[in-house]
Parts: sequence; C-alpha cells; structure tokens
Amino acid sequence: MKVQTVSKHLLMAASLLAAPAAIQFEGPAKAVPVKKPTAPPEKEDPRTARLRQFFCTLRCPVMELAEDFVQAADDNHLDWRLLPSISVVESGGGKAFKNNNLFGWNNGAAPFITVRTGIHEVAFQLGQSNRYRNRDVTGKLRSYNPDPEYADKVVGVMHMISPTEQVASVSVRRAGGASRMNLN
Repeated sequence: MKVQTVSKHLLMAASLLAAPAAIQFEGPAKAVPVKKPTAPPEKEDPRTARLRQFFCTLRCPVMELAEDFVQAADDNHLDWRLLPSISVVESGGGKAFKNNNLFGWNNGAAPFITVRTGIHEVAFQLGQSNRYRNRDVTGKLRSYNPDPEYADKVVGVMHMISPTEQVASVSVRRAGGASRMNLN
C-alpha cells in the first residue's frame, strides 16, 4: 500500500515538472485593442448633482438617493426640491426615522419596505392622489401638515437646495479646491 501511494505521488510530481517543458508558445504576446464605448457616458442631471451636494453639506445619509428623489419627482410632476426638503424637515435627511419613512408620512407611522420605496410612494401620493393633485407646492404642504409654519419651513429648505426650480450651475469640490461647473 505504501509503495503505491509513494509511486502515485512521484508520478504526479514528475508530470507537474515535465508539463512546463512541453508547452510551446506561438510567438510574442500581442496587445489586443480595447473597444472604446461608442456613446459618451451620460452626464449627471444637474438637479441630482445639486441635491447630492446639498445632502453632502448637511451630512445627510440619503445623499446616495439623490437620483431617486429627482426621478420620483419627475415621474409624478413634482418640483424636484419638494421631497428632499420634506425629508430634511421630517428626518434630518435620513438622520432620524423609523420604518424607512423619511417623510413623517402618516405621522411617521407608515412603514415602507425600503427607503427608496418610501420616496417613490410619497411622491406618487403627492403628485397623483386626489388629496394633493392639482395643488401648488404650498397647497400640497398645507394639506400634508396643517401646522401654519410647516409650509414655510419646507419652502425655505427648497430655496436652500436651489433658489429656483431651474439649475444653472453647481460648485464641484475637487482635490485642488472648489471649481465652478456650468451644468446647462
């Protein structure tokens, strides 16, 4: 038994040592050109860039969801600054919330499967439901929360994000300092 085990090991070692000697190369290695993408990469929506910068400044955990906020607003015909502003007023932009509910929806009692789901559900309600549809931002906010100061708080945050619904430029912080980037 011991002789068979030793001979098996010797045979395996010999074959491993001989294998490199049997390999032949056809010639020197050639560089294969890499295909370049035919379409240029999509530029980030300037509203998303502005929102991400705003959340970053406030150190809001929802910074990586900036694109979701903008998309949900677009899908439901809302001002893109509304949902992020409500989230900042209600949960500090994701600093303090429960049930994946950034917006205090249903007095904070409404649970959502994910934070992203909550963004899209609240956007749908504010844009499409009978209670909010066909109202301007102030009308939506007064219906959302009847506190007389609430609408002014949210609109104030909206203006901090961007003074107008149109975004002209965003300051981008780079390793060498801040530079101005025109995003129109």
